[in-house]
Amino acid sequence: MTEAILLVGGKGTRLRPLTVHTPKPMVPAAGVPFLTHQLARARAAGVEHIVLATSYLAEVFEPYFGDGSELGLHLEYVTEEEPLGTGGAIRNVASRLHSAPEDPVLIFNGDILTGLDIPALVTTHETSGADVSLHLTRVDDPRAYGLVPTDDTGRVQAFLEKPQTPEEIVTDQINAGAYVFRRSVIDTIPAGRPVSVERETFPELLASGAHLQGMVDSTYWLDLGTPQAFVRGSADLVLGRAPSPAVPGRRGERLVLPTAEVAPDAKLTGGTVVGAGARVGAGARISGSTVLEGAVVEPGAVVTDSLIGAGARIGARTVLAGAVVGDGARIGADNELRDGVRVWCGAELADGAVRFSSDQ
Repeated sequence: MTEAILLVGGKGTRLRPLTVHTPKPMVPAAGVPFLTHQLARARAAGVEHIVLATSYLAEVFEPYFGDGSELGLHLEYVTEEEPLGTGGAIRNVASRLHSAPEDPVLIFNGDILTGLDIPALVTTHETSGADVSLHLTRVDDPRAYGLVPTDDTGRVQAFLEKPQTPEEIVTDQINAGAYVFRRSVIDTIPAGRPVSVERETFPELLASGAHLQGMVDSTYWLDLGTPQAFVRGSADLVLGRAPSPAVPGRRGERLVLPTAEVAPDAKLTGGTVVGAGARVGAGARISGSTVLEGAVVEPGAVVTDSLIGAGARIGARTVLAGAVVGDGARIGADNELRDGVRVWCGAELADGAVRFSSDQ
């Protein structure tokens, strides 16, 4: 049995207003908290014991997941009093691990949606004899990521932070946010202070001659760090493009949770999710979007690639395209919000307050 650490302590600043009241891994994706998908995939891969490294809004996790028995897991929770970074968070939970010094420990970031072959990563780690193994994926534009070049055996050669010039882009392989550590390596991370595995732990291990192995797995991978990415990830789960055993229903164009009400002539497409207790009015058209619990979309509204927070209300004939509406916000009728607009939790927008002209 391989055990795992899940890093779920981030503040999710880029995801605001989704994360004002909810920690990033608990924001619903395809009808359940995103963390549920990660836990379910880990369990399907044979993981039984997972330690959650929590910090921001830490009190939310345990009341929801409990001891993990409903998912077939044994869950423990460790809360950072002060943010410790990725490496510091890993070191902070080390005392809860049961593994022997040479055993593998899986580590996942709590904001990555991926089809990673988890057993293959563990096998790569064990057969290569690595101290740390990293999931790598290939991207078209690596400038926003840290590059991880490897030799022809997959052994990591360097860690290059966010290259900007063509000369600096020596590979399209990036750190995809899932690792296997030899248990004893975790104990070498400094305790009680912030540590970044990406900027400190990995480069220092490499400089000391440690064996870091990369495994390229270019199946589905998405960093859910922005609202637009989060909405897309939820839709991809519903459509079946992203794998998860935790989607509460059949894959398809729409997922409507129990107690939601959708008018017969409303059209839901593109992996749209309508949460419990939400209402969608007559003639509304919603595509590739998420309508969270208790929200209301009034008749004739058109919603595309957007997220509507819990308890929010979207007025009749209002158009949302690539927008995020926070929990409890009220958008009046005949508004038009596009291109990354974010409406804060509890905000109110009068009827017809925002319109785009036809030539924009």
